[in-house]
Amino acid sequence: MQTPPDRHEYPAHWEADVVLRDGGTARIRPIAADDADRLVSFYEQVSAESKYYRFFAPYPRLSAKDVHRFTHHDYVDRVGLAATVGGEFIATVRYDRIAADGRPASAPADEAEVAFLVQDAHQGRGVASALLEHIAAVARERGIRRFAAEVLPANSKMIKVFTDAGYQQKRSFEDGVVRLEFDLEPTDRSLAVQRAREQRAEARSVARLLAPGSVAVVGAGRTPGGVGRSILDNLRDAGFTGRLYAVNGALQEKELAGVPAHRSVRDIGEPVDLAVIAVPAERVPEAVAECGEHGVQGLVVVSAGYAESGPEGRGRQRELVRQVRTYGMRIIGPNAFGVINTSPGTRLNASLAPEMPRTGRIGLFAQSGAIGIALLSRLHRRGGGVTGVTGVSTFVSSGNRADVSGNDVLQYWYDDPDTDVALMYLESIGNPRKFTRLARRTAAAKPLVVVQGARHGGAAPQGHAVRATRLPHATVSALLRQAGVIRVDTITELVDAGLLLARQPLPAGPRVAILGNSESLGLLTYDACLAQELRPLPPRDLTTGASAEDFRAALAHALADDACDAVVVTAIPAVGDMSAADAALAEALRSASAAAPGKPVLVVHVELGGLAEALSAAASTAPAGLAATSTEPTGLAAASGEPTGPAPQVAPAPAKVEGQVENEVESAEADSRLIPAYPAAERAVRALAEAVRYGQWRRESADPGRVPEYEDIDEKGAAEQIDQLLAAASEQPQPQPEAEAQSEVQPEAQTEARTGGPEQDALALGPDDTCALLARYGIDVRRALPAPAPAEAVAAAERLGYPVALKTTAPHLRHRADLGGVRLDLADEEQLRRAYAELTSLFGEPEELRPVVQGMAPRGVDTVVRAVIDPAAGAVLSFGLAGAASELLGDTAHRLIPVTDRDAASLVRSIRTAPLLFGWRGSAPADVAALEELLLRLSRLVDDHPEVVSVSLEPVVVAPRGLSVLGASVRLAPPPARDDLGPRTLPVY
Repeated sequence: MQTPPDRHEYPAHWEADVVLRDGGTARIRPIAADDADRLVSFYEQVSAESKYYRFFAPYPRLSAKDVHRFTHHDYVDRVGLAATVGGEFIATVRYDRIAADGRPASAPADEAEVAFLVQDAHQGRGVASALLEHIAAVARERGIRRFAAEVLPANSKMIKVFTDAGYQQKRSFEDGVVRLEFDLEPTDRSLAVQRAREQRAEARSVARLLAPGSVAVVGAGRTPGGVGRSILDNLRDAGFTGRLYAVNGALQEKELAGVPAHRSVRDIGEPVDLAVIAVPAERVPEAVAECGEHGVQGLVVVSAGYAESGPEGRGRQRELVRQVRTYGMRIIGPNAFGVINTSPGTRLNASLAPEMPRTGRIGLFAQSGAIGIALLSRLHRRGGGVTGVTGVSTFVSSGNRADVSGNDVLQYWYDDPDTDVALMYLESIGNPRKFTRLARRTAAAKPLVVVQGARHGGAAPQGHAVRATRLPHATVSALLRQAGVIRVDTITELVDAGLLLARQPLPAGPRVAILGNSESLGLLTYDACLAQELRPLPPRDLTTGASAEDFRAALAHALADDACDAVVVTAIPAVGDMSAADAALAEALRSASAAAPGKPVLVVHVELGGLAEALSAAASTAPAGLAATSTEPTGLAAASGEPTGPAPQVAPAPAKVEGQVENEVESAEADSRLIPAYPAAERAVRALAEAVRYGQWRRESADPGRVPEYEDIDEKGAAEQIDQLLAAASEQPQPQPEAEAQSEVQPEAQTEARTGGPEQDALALGPDDTCALLARYGIDVRRALPAPAPAEAVAAAERLGYPVALKTTAPHLRHRADLGGVRLDLADEEQLRRAYAELTSLFGEPEELRPVVQGMAPRGVDTVVRAVIDPAAGAVLSFGLAGAASELLGDTAHRLIPVTDRDAASLVRSIRTAPLLFGWRGSAPADVAALEELLLRLSRLVDDHPEVVSVSLEPVVVAPRGLSVLGASVRLAPPPARDDLGPRTLPVY
């Protein structure tokens, strides 16, 4: 509840940019007193019918009293939001808090009446649905739990907005009016509806950038070689199927390089879907304004001089995004390399790449232009690295990704029929929580391979604004793998894995057959399989005299073997006419592979550029002239992937002539069984191992498990306790404590002070409050009593009952049994007093040691369970064994919250030291079922209450029967105003 001084403050955190159903954008913000003229202008553009539906009577104009009422709000009991484009209202929504009798009310009344009005020209764009999400979030923040709306039966569009939202609702009809009442608590259905709308809108916004009907290049000069002119030439030479325009204020000509030319976008007499801006940064705002006023749908800004250049440039970049979104547009860049779409119906090369990639099934996203060039080159190369390649469906280089990011492109690729595999080079992840969610959904449909640059630099690259994360890179990688992302470390591995996944089926398991004409190469492949935790069968040596027919028969036999899930073929050069032998061998391998299409086949070749080309020659989709004129190196230098000199320049693909497009499509379909060839066994096996792991994830993700319900959980009581603790702390702030709260810490105060550090304004709970909160979720913490002197230690032991443990809780000794700060199995007073004297003589006075006495727990395996809310990644549950060895080795596993029963089981088993829990070397197995239940209960606590920002249970002793939590700490903080469960918004950088 807001305090009186806060009731009239303008809530700037409610402002948000959203993507609408058609891919355009709008800004949602609170309506303020100075919006009177905008409101009147908006209302004048609304049809009489829409006004009638809003007010249930003819209402041609707003009175001065109406305008005042609709623009003056207290932002608590009366709230109004507007959707704006170009600074003008296109829709409004408001709520008024009401009592049970329908009259205006204040808190604690928790119901409000809601009403919408959408300008007719913008109806059908999903504006009302977006406004409903945002007004519902505002209402929940202000303590409103239920909306009521009265709608005329003929207003079917507005009724559909409410009924399609997914909330639990009641519907009644009285006095000719439909009355809808619905709870605002998000449901599984409302979240599913919201995310489906988000996907459709964001995918559509990217589609407008990648498949425009017309493109204008702003900044195209007369002289070839400049950035703008190069992009114009690339668009023309690629055979762009839409209308193309050159724009330059200095042009007098009506045509430039065979393209219609204009001095301004405003002068173009037809609609423009996409504008590529290649002018100096200081002239970009003028170009953006021209595009916005002309109704351009999206921009690609290749101009530099923004956030990558320092603080001044970052401010320029923020202003650019604000300006672009004001006009309802989206932007790729600035400092972007460009975009490519090889679809025969589009042929878009709005980039600095001098040639159009071959058409294929791989989608590419790169934040770096240089890496984007390298990716395109590797996929295009025929003689070195990986060969027998496929091509590209779409390519996006986002530059500073001030607006369109990898998340948006994932939304597009998810249901893009032309993309089978997604490859991404990321230098930063602006919203890891959303990325993980989208990646999980995408990976369930098609492979997603990611390499992250700058992962050890400790800071995001210049120009990238990202949320700070406290998680180490290894943890982030583990969470991405949990979401189905294929994480690789290098660009080479990215392409290796992508090419295998693009043209070969997923292996059904880890069993690998190896065959070839070199025993040594077969053994290297065998060892590589073992290193990648695959299960290789003994290599089959065909000897150096093997013919193409021998290879075909051996491969056919291996593919027919039910004990084999994949085949790696190794080959060394033949003596004599190598080109003829290569062609024969390639045809033999393709023939055998085609007869058993359910299993992947890979080739490891040594100095066989000819074989690699032959494997794909029959269905090559290379641009015209490439196969005949390529100057790619062959032999050992090419196979190793090392450059042998300047990169060869290949002539750009000419514009398509009639009939050529159809042939290209047929070729692309024909090469669906291309066999990828690798120059080293390690590279082939690493790619295969990633495919095996991904296939396993796909099978397991089909049944992700469930989040169990526990009848003894007191969710309501926990919420009330958390609210009371946070309210008390806000009224009486205290100095920072010296160390985190533990159940073992001195309980002078029930709740310790707010602490600084990673969790800003986090409240560390005292031991009693910690134990009480955890107990509400069925997590019992073994009680520890303070022992500031020997007499108090004896009294505590008598109260708890012998045997007991005596331990220090000083920060430098806590949880470090290896340092000697713990004495166990003290059976009587004499042993307790002796242990107390030993600890104080070794480590210092009791005031420094903070000793406690705790009842002995059954012996078992010491573990550590933690949960933390990371500002970037979200809620994360971690598990590992206790002790310095596990910490030193980093043997900790992680899962995103909420975890399912399957997640909990895999979490326990995924650490390297897991065998200690399952009876290693004859020891008694630990009660793993009890441990998994603890993990699930803690996950529920953090998921149910976003105020719980961290929990640490250390140690958790898992005995053969049951477990004991010996130490616990909990931190609370006010929940964020908006999170990933909130309404759709575009990020603000």
